[in-house]
Amino acid sequence: MHASTLSSAPSKAETVAGVVSAGRIRNESFRRKIVSAEEAVRHIRSGDTVAISGFASAGTPKRVTPALAEHIRRARAGGDDFTINLLTGASVSTETERLLAEADGIALRMPYQAEPTARGRINDGRMDYVDIHLSHVAQQVWEGYYGHVDVAVVEVSGITESGELIPATSVGNNKTWLDVAEKIVLEVNSWIPDAMSGVHDIYYGTALPPHRTPIHLTDVEDRIGQQTFRVDPARVVAVVETDVSDSANPLTAPDATSQAIAGHVLDFFAHEVAAGRLPADTLLPLQSGVGNVANAVLAGLSSGPYRGLTCYSEVIQDGMLELIANGTVRYASSTALALSEAGLDEFVRNIDFYRNHIVLRPQEISNHPEIVRRLGIIAMNGMLEADIYGNVNSTHVMGTRIMNGIGGSGDFTRNGYLSMFLSPSTARNGAISSIVPMVPHVDHTEHDVQVIVTEQGLADVRGLSPRRRSRVVIERCAHPDFRAELHDYVDRAEALPGAGQTPHLLDEAFSFHSRFQRTGTMRAGAEQ
Repeated sequence: MHASTLSSAPSKAETVAGVVSAGRIRNESFRRKIVSAEEAVRHIRSGDTVAISGFASAGTPKRVTPALAEHIRRARAGGDDFTINLLTGASVSTETERLLAEADGIALRMPYQAEPTARGRINDGRMDYVDIHLSHVAQQVWEGYYGHVDVAVVEVSGITESGELIPATSVGNNKTWLDVAEKIVLEVNSWIPDAMSGVHDIYYGTALPPHRTPIHLTDVEDRIGQQTFRVDPARVVAVVETDVSDSANPLTAPDATSQAIAGHVLDFFAHEVAAGRLPADTLLPLQSGVGNVANAVLAGLSSGPYRGLTCYSEVIQDGMLELIANGTVRYASSTALALSEAGLDEFVRNIDFYRNHIVLRPQEISNHPEIVRRLGIIAMNGMLEADIYGNVNSTHVMGTRIMNGIGGSGDFTRNGYLSMFLSPSTARNGAISSIVPMVPHVDHTEHDVQVIVTEQGLADVRGLSPRRRSRVVIERCAHPDFRAELHDYVDRAEALPGAGQTPHLLDEAFSFHSRFQRTGTMRAGAEQ
């Protein structure tokens, strides 16, 4: 397929009120479909399943989704119980999630969210939420698990003469949305640098069983697709123009806890290199979740002996840009950018440099189990808590209330060469222990979790039986304020007749959590 690039600079005549028409929308049939956001959302009806672009704030439609929220709010104020089912790549901008949730406009949400208003409605039972592995989304939508996709709203950076779409700062599930939706609304964002064209690798070779074939991606730098999205012009019902930056992901400087966790991870890498299990200079491709701990680990790599590293992950954070700039990282593959305001500015100002070191792919490829296993990914993800046997809860506070979602952590944990979970040893000013006797919700089983890290230390549980594993996790990762009680729990569980391979005191397995619910702390003695 032909994949054109954008013109380097639109003429003054092409620019009206900060929005570029002819320079970004270079196909006449699409130009004839330009409308306002308010007109575009009239194509969305109550009960529709709406799929929108966006992944970790990047690439979320800037005009159409606020207009949709207002459209829903007015309809509901008039007595119409207007709701939609909302499908996305992962999280979207907090403004988008909040506006739609505040309007009570979402009946069902899938596959990931990260906004307090939506989270509250989910936990109150006012919004259905399906939390799934991100690599599964495209297949499940193709199979019709969520019914028919009525409307797709997708942000792009331009439209070529031949009518193909130049992607924005995230790819996510946009290929799937454009393939399956009955009606398509495009939002063309001229804020995105022209030089962004060519950063993307859109693969069209996936298929459903029994027609699947191997995905020939054997190196992080491999390109196996094309630079643009294909779209059926007949299904495009509206084109909306905008010139607005992505929402920035807030980022704070690494604190002492994050730096301690990062130090343990880097020491572990050195140990694995010495043992011959990792290449000395380049390690293996890295994957890291979003957040300050992940950024602290990435920052620590700059001062280490590693050069020419590669990354195969879901998002690129500020720390990754720094590693690329200083030569620590040679190449990074992801599906989206997740940058702070400073990171966005750095990326835009130096796009000609970064486009030679970054590729953005559909999330069914960035998270694909086949590729994760083949490349030998080192997976580093956050957690809410782990139990003494290595089961990890990533999603549910006290086992019942959703926080965000599993996202892509399971895709990388189950299939990676190394699977690591990172967390401070306590939360809520020390009231909550992240190491507990038994997690009340399991996202990642003990069979998939190899390394647990807190600021207290690192527990390498590979090759350890459950009884040995529990002692290592407690001694290396638990906070000293909870360590004695956890050891006492294991001692008494192992002393029971018929204790079994994985000893537990069933009447006390969730005692930390029940104590917190009664007293506001997991600390022993709070009820005395």
